Amino acid sequence: MKKSGMATSLVALSCCAGLALSSAEAAVGKESEAAAKAAATVEKMTLEEKVVLTHGIMPLPFGFDVEIPKEAIPGAGYVAGIPRLGIPALTETDASLGVSYIGGLRGDGATALPSGVAMASTWNPALLQKGGATIGAEARAKGFNVLLAGGANLMREPRNGRTFEYLSEDPLLTGVLVGASIEGIQSNNIISTIKHFALNGQETGRKFADSLISEAAARESDLLAFQIGIEIGNPGSVMCAYNPVNGAQSCASDWLLNKVLKDDWGYEGFVMSDWGAVPGLEAALKGLDQQSGAQLDPAVFFGDTLKDAAKSDAAYKVRLDDMNKRILTAIYANGLEANPAKPGGTIDFKAHADVAEEVAKQGIVLLKNEKSLLPLAKSVKSIAVIGGYANAGVPAGSGSSLVHAEGGPSVVVPTDPGNPFSALLSETYHASSPLKAIKNVVPEAKVYYRNGRYVADAVMAAEKADVAIVFATQWMTEGLDVPDLSLPNGQDALIAAVAKANPNTIVVLETGGPVLMPWLGETAAVMEAWYAGIRGGEAIASVLFGDTNPAGRLPITFPASLNDLPRPELDGAKELEPDFLGAPKPGETLSVNYDIEGSDLGYRYNAREGHKALFPFGYGLSYTSFTSSSLRTDGATASFAVTNTGKRAGATVAQLYLLARDGKVKQRLVGFSRVELAPGQTQQVSVDIDPRLLADWTDAGWTIAAGDYSFALGENAETLGKPVTVKMAARTWRD
Repeated sequence: MKKSGMATSLVALSCCAGLALSSAEAAVGKESEAAAKAAATVEKMTLEEKVVLTHGIMPLPFGFDVEIPKEAIPGAGYVAGIPRLGIPALTETDASLGVSYIGGLRGDGATALPSGVAMASTWNPALLQKGGATIGAEARAKGFNVLLAGGANLMREPRNGRTFEYLSEDPLLTGVLVGASIEGIQSNNIISTIKHFALNGQETGRKFADSLISEAAARESDLLAFQIGIEIGNPGSVMCAYNPVNGAQSCASDWLLNKVLKDDWGYEGFVMSDWGAVPGLEAALKGLDQQSGAQLDPAVFFGDTLKDAAKSDAAYKVRLDDMNKRILTAIYANGLEANPAKPGGTIDFKAHADVAEEVAKQGIVLLKNEKSLLPLAKSVKSIAVIGGYANAGVPAGSGSSLVHAEGGPSVVVPTDPGNPFSALLSETYHASSPLKAIKNVVPEAKVYYRNGRYVADAVMAAEKADVAIVFATQWMTEGLDVPDLSLPNGQDALIAAVAKANPNTIVVLETGGPVLMPWLGETAAVMEAWYAGIRGGEAIASVLFGDTNPAGRLPITFPASLNDLPRPELDGAKELEPDFLGAPKPGETLSVNYDIEGSDLGYRYNAREGHKALFPFGYGLSYTSFTSSSLRTDGATASFAVTNTGKRAGATVAQLYLLARDGKVKQRLVGFSRVELAPGQTQQVSVDIDPRLLADWTDAGWTIAAGDYSFALGENAETLGKPVTVKMAARTWRD
């Protein structure tokens, strides 16, 4: 929710830019109406009522001393309403991938979308909007009116345990996709957040790892992703992060919350804290509007303590009115009071599972296909399926975003039984078996399954099969980073042995993020399926056998080596013990220097430093072939042609990059469009170029320096076409 200005961020939606802008302008009018109504309601509130909406609890029996009201639904949060004024309670649930399972405490399940990185691999804003509408509808049907979704943190650290939740390493791709998802969620008359604001890069020391970065670098990268997402999606709330930024806790950062978010961007919604992220009462003056899950903080700062401060201090009095106005603006703008969410709503689980399957199909990335082994012929006689619990299901990332269907997971591997949050931290699998799906596609074939625990057993199965498919998993969870980018549990050795035994070895990666592949040269094909959601098995089989032509493209760089990362060693990994709650022990400190890469994350860093990726950002193969040509641009808009030059129908993602400014490397994704084409078909594509992607942030605001700007079409960030150079005039503006 913001006062104005969204046109420049609608780049990837250029095919319908007029409609998108009209919709955004209508939303601004609706928000102005809501803000006026909110101001009038605040005038009617007593002082006691003014501290009702400013704090909430986590209504879960996780060992914390808190009274849970009868009307609270088991979920992430509950904020009491004010019936006298017709203000509804806020009933809050995690997260971006669906309505959180929370260990089955509600006795129900939900549709699990594929992981965030899988969703981003579709490069399809319309599909993410549909996915958002799906999970928003289920949240509403279960009685929730706030979905703690909208993960927009850029992937600075591929070992981050929450990589699977987030979208990409690029501010444009992340901003457009998260904005589309939020739009879909809020179409259900519920509030979505955008989170975690900001620079929340790793789980190691997650509540005290100080993100050090210059303002220019932050504005040009992570903050720009949030800014674009807010402009497109209009989230009712921004959730601030656990970590400090440049020495100030994110939930008490005057610079982040007041200066950037509210003053510069004109955001009119409210800032809620992450659970257990509030350092004290002073956070209210620094821009925090609501204390979430207050029992996880040292005290309830935004209750009686805030009320007493408002009695004696004019600054707190003014701030308290503003806090309420912002929360009420979000409530009214999204129609929570007029269209109350009630438990027991109808859910079309089949239709929603169809959406999840489509996201999984579009998000699968084909990384290698030696001698066109894929798609597999349906006449194949024998297949060895190895590893990854492929006989039972597909993996899910863990933590607060964990979603499961009714009946729960098909496999549970306990990881931390002594932790009060152990229900959120187990390694679990959705009951969508790739093995079963493969057998359904080729019922006449002999299909052998081996769990992969014994390499010799797997090798024997591979030797007698025409094709071997190894399912390799990398489990990730909130609260715990991975130590490196290897596959755990000896899977790298397993793959190498199977590939040696059978030259037709296909590896299906089910990972939360990038991994290294020491066996890559020995395998025939590699497919990245990520955490594929509630219909993952069916989606994987559909791509393996060619019923779906793969069109996913990587939203994150797969590095060739840890030494190619800005920080080859994960900061704090040697010194700190994992801690889901993340509070520092006496004397513990941690700083993470993001100025090493600055705004040049992932592919930008590789371009700057001259590194070549194992697989670059934007990479992905198809069962057909495409060309992009005839680029024309003036630096503000661009047009080009995309042609399917192969023999199969399929989709590709046309990508436009800024390469350099005055001959100096400055690579940026500045436009993209997912295009579906029949064989031989050509489509003209136009995109608008957000000027912020060409600019530097300076004391004066956004500044485009006069000079020559080189652009090129790319199959990915490293396979680029002939540059087109545009001379651009100097320009400076503020948001």
